[in-house]
Amino acid sequence: MVSLTFFSSASSLSSSPSKIVKSSLDFELKKLGGCTKLVRNVNLEKLKNNYLFPEISRRELEHVKKHPNVQLISLGTGDTTEPIPKQITSDMSNFAHALSTVEGYRGYGLEQGDKVLRKAIADTFYGHLRVKSNEVFVSDGAQSDISRIQLLLGSGVTIAVQDPTFPAYIDSSVIIGQTGNFHEATKKYQNVVYMPCGPQNSFFPDLSKTPRTDVIFFCSPNNPTGYVASKRQLHQLVEFAKTNGSIIIFDSAYAAFIEDGSPRSIYEISGAREVAIEISSFSKFAGFTGVRLGWTIIPDELLYSNGFPIINDFHRIVTTSFDGASNIAQAGGLACLSPVGLKEIRSVINYYKENRKILMETLASLGLTVYGGINAPYLWVHFKGSKSWDVFAEILEKTHIITVPGSGFGPGGEEYLRISGFGRRDDMVEASRRLRSFFNTRTKHFPFLSSASNTN
Repeated sequence: MVSLTFFSSASSLSSSPSKIVKSSLDFELKKLGGCTKLVRNVNLEKLKNNYLFPEISRRELEHVKKHPNVQLISLGTGDTTEPIPKQITSDMSNFAHALSTVEGYRGYGLEQGDKVLRKAIADTFYGHLRVKSNEVFVSDGAQSDISRIQLLLGSGVTIAVQDPTFPAYIDSSVIIGQTGNFHEATKKYQNVVYMPCGPQNSFFPDLSKTPRTDVIFFCSPNNPTGYVASKRQLHQLVEFAKTNGSIIIFDSAYAAFIEDGSPRSIYEISGAREVAIEISSFSKFAGFTGVRLGWTIIPDELLYSNGFPIINDFHRIVTTSFDGASNIAQAGGLACLSPVGLKEIRSVINYYKENRKILMETLASLGLTVYGGINAPYLWVHFKGSKSWDVFAEILEKTHIITVPGSGFGPGGEEYLRISGFGRRDDMVEASRRLRSFFNTRTKHFPFLSSASNTN
């Protein structure tokens, strides 16, 4: 396995976030007038630093100000770039125009989502898995549903997360009051079980060493590592949850990128309906990152310890805190699930897969250790012995390419960058050229440590 040791020096690398100028979002004490008597939410005070992606956007803006004439390429936040297929946007447009007519106007819809769309989601993604349309809750996106799930769970539960993991799981847990304080030395929050998921265990947690928690957040294909859990592994996870009386919150937002036959839904596993909630999204599947549409599945069989159906409480949460997804977005969702829509979406997903292949071949050819990328749009690239924010900063400064530092996904992400295959093809080609030039220059000074390349 070939690895590149990425050495840090004061002249070539920026400092980690704790040693640089504080974010413009940070509060500075200034006497602006009288204060209220309202005490700040103590849970918000526990949050460490800013949320990862706005922090990256802040640094991107700073870089553009510093280098106004360069072409900045983003391989970072994972926003989609390809136009939504015309069949889908045409249906949304027609629906929007119909709102200006007496016959076509619609006001509030059902908070749980349009009945036709709920059935289409159940039939398209879960038709062979016994998921019923009344178990489908349509939303304005998976990330919003994570917060609504936290309202459902409350502050009294214990949680486990993959490490590294999508930061919204932990940040929402902090805000709702499920965690203790952040420990600077370990880069972890108290009362959270971090399940290591790295090359040492094939990116799947060692459940024999995992203590019992009430809730397990699990993402497959994983964001950020790009690893997809096998059927055997998910069977272990479901059995682990059943033994412990735990609930799995299963995030399948990237399921459309799976190409090796691995499970796309937790409900492909026997017994999962008794222990799992599934969250998913049209964002990456159909390019709806700006349209905002997702869904959550709550099976009828999922019960509290007293036998009360959890779906009843989630229904109450949704009807209290949400007025339903946009009618226009839901019209687009229906168009996505038509035969023509599904065919057109598949071509866009294949476009991103080709982008991913270009980047993966480039990075592997440079001797970098690359994980992920087969069943997901993300590459998880190892820079042995380095601080991920330092690597992020140097690549940004020297190549004008935005990536995502792995430590933003938890302590297990240190030494890694997440690199996204979402983008325009010409940007992928140009990014590959810049990265080759950059790393070939560096290896003249910092040779590789071994002699075999590794790409998973």
